[in-house]
Amino acid sequence: MSDAVAVCRDSRWRTAASVAKAAALGGGVVAGLVATVSAVLYSQAREAGRVIPAAEAPPPRGDGLYGARFPGPPITLVMLGDSTAAGYGVHRPRETPGALFATAISRRLRRPVRLHRLAVVGSLSSGLPYQVEAALEHKPDIAVILIGGNDVTNRIPIDVAVGYLVDAVRKLRAAGAEVVVGTCPDLGTIRPIKPPLRWLARRRSRQLAAAQTVAVIEAGRRAGSPGDPLRPRVPTGTTRLVARARHPTPATE
Repeated sequence: MSDAVAVCRDSRWRTAASVAKAAALGGGVVAGLVATVSAVLYSQAREAGRVIPAAEAPPPRGDGLYGARFPGPPITLVMLGDSTAAGYGVHRPRETPGALFATAISRRLRRPVRLHRLAVVGSLSSGLPYQVEAALEHKPDIAVILIGGNDVTNRIPIDVAVGYLVDAVRKLRAAGAEVVVGTCPDLGTIRPIKPPLRWLARRRSRQLAAAQTVAVIEAGRRAGSPGDPLRPRVPTGTTRLVARARHPTPATE
C-alpha cells in the first residue's frame, strides 16, 4: 500500500512540475511577445515622428473682428484647446479654425463676431482650466473647444481627460457662454503611422471621442467631430481645409 501511495504522490508531483514548467514557458512566451510588440510600437512611433511634417512657424493668430459690416454689438467667440483649435499647420489668419467659425457665425447671424484664440499648441485637457480662466475675462458668448489628440499621444487616462473637459464646459456655461466641443480626432487616419500603431491610435482616440461626447451631452452641450466644421463646402478652386497628419492645412482643389 505504501508503495502505491508513493507512486501516486510521485505521479502528482511530476504532473504539477509539468504544469508549472508549461506555465513558466507560456509566461515567457507572453513576456517575449509583449516585449516584441512594445519594441515595434516604439519604433513606429519614432518613425512617424520623423516622417510627419511639422509646421515651420507658430500658427497665425486670427484674432479680431469679423463681419464688421453687420449691425449690432459683436458676438464674442473664444477658441480653446490644442493645436487643432490654434490652427497649427495653416499659413494665413483666415485659414485658422477660429477665423472659419467666426466668419460662419457672422454670416449666419448677420452680426459682427470678435474672435479671441486662447488655444495652446501641445495642450492637454489638463491645460483647459488656465484657458477657461483667460476666456472668462473676455465674457464670451460662444466657446469652441477642440481637444484630445495630445491626451491620446501622452497616454492620459480617459476619465482624467474627460473630467477636465467637463469642468471647462460647466464653468463656461455658468458664465453664460454657449459651448461647442470638437471631440478627439481619429489619429488612425494619419497615414505615416503604420499598423499596429495605427490600430492602437485609432482605438484609443475613438474611445476618448466617445467618452467626450457622452460627458458633454450629459452636461447639456453639443459635441461632434472637428472634421465637419473645418471642411466647409466651397466651390472648386477656392481655399479649403484638408487633413495633413492631424492638423488642418490650406490646399486648393
